Amino acid sequence: MRTIKGPGIFLAQFAGDKAPFDTLDNICAWAAGLGYKGVQIPTWVSNFIDLEKAATSKTYADELKGIVNSHGLEITELSTHLQGQLVAVHPAYDTAFDGFAPKSVHGNAAARTQWAVQQLKWAALASKNLGLNAHATFSGALAWPYLYPWPQRPAGLVEEAFDELARRWTPILNSFDEAGVDVCYEIHPGEDLHDGVTYEMFLERVKNHPRACLLYDPSHFVLQQLDYLAYIDHYHERIRAFHVKDAEFNPSGKQGVYGGFQSWANRAGRFRSIGDGQVDFPSIFSKLTTYDYAGWAVLEWECALKHPEDGAREGAEYIQSYIIRVTERAFDDFAGAGTDRAANRKMLGL
Repeated sequence: MRTIKGPGIFLAQFAGDKAPFDTLDNICAWAAGLGYKGVQIPTWVSNFIDLEKAATSKTYADELKGIVNSHGLEITELSTHLQGQLVAVHPAYDTAFDGFAPKSVHGNAAARTQWAVQQLKWAALASKNLGLNAHATFSGALAWPYLYPWPQRPAGLVEEAFDELARRWTPILNSFDEAGVDVCYEIHPGEDLHDGVTYEMFLERVKNHPRACLLYDPSHFVLQQLDYLAYIDHYHERIRAFHVKDAEFNPSGKQGVYGGFQSWANRAGRFRSIGDGQVDFPSIFSKLTTYDYAGWAVLEWECALKHPEDGAREGAEYIQSYIIRVTERAFDDFAGAGTDRAANRKMLGL
């Protein structure tokens, strides 16, 4: 077993145009001041990183790493959640998701997909240049509008969607394999990979690709009413990244999992700051430690109620308290009588 690394913080929800959230240097100083030891960098925030440059220039990558290290921090992973979403987009979401891409590809789904694929391939090289071994992203979705089978789905529709998803991702996964970096899909509603079954459907189609791994975020499973502790038992060998995010689910006589089209504050299931929701983090950290999880515990702050800076400050404290410093000896070693094969055989009547 090993001690989980952390606390880390995902910078996406804090990025802005005012200090200390406006530059990588400033936001790292802020994060270090709260007690964080690592930062997960969103690659679409140009004030933090030039992804193409990080992919093509080891010198620039070293400079980025130097900025982070100067504050006593490490880069936990790079993130391409927004770009990964654009690898596969159902036409119903074209207009909404165009906002994730540069204006030059708006209204052109094929060009947008090509841009997204290139972004992912640059992320593989950038991660390699930065000395990282895991990368956080989304899968994208072609079948999501057909989640609930009404009207009845025609035979083969879902299978065709997952076949196509695998076709698009296999070359990307191969690029990450060449770079020595795991692709960690955040299993998330809105993505075709939104639970264990859909992940397995995808994994089968990419021929159990060794780089098709997982980002574990229990909050999304609370909202789906999926057993997030048993999930670790099923998939611990593929979990290579971890978002520490809380959530709660309080169904009523008026709404449940689907939320009745309400705002986040008014949904039965909603994200909360760590400690304010229902996620059993001590059990999660115990399971991940038992299974020898080698990565970081990274705060992802999303809450409809609490101020983000309060959530960040409390998050560092909570994660630090959850991390288990693994023992180097058994608790009952004091009672050990040493190893004596002859004595052992005698005890067994041999």
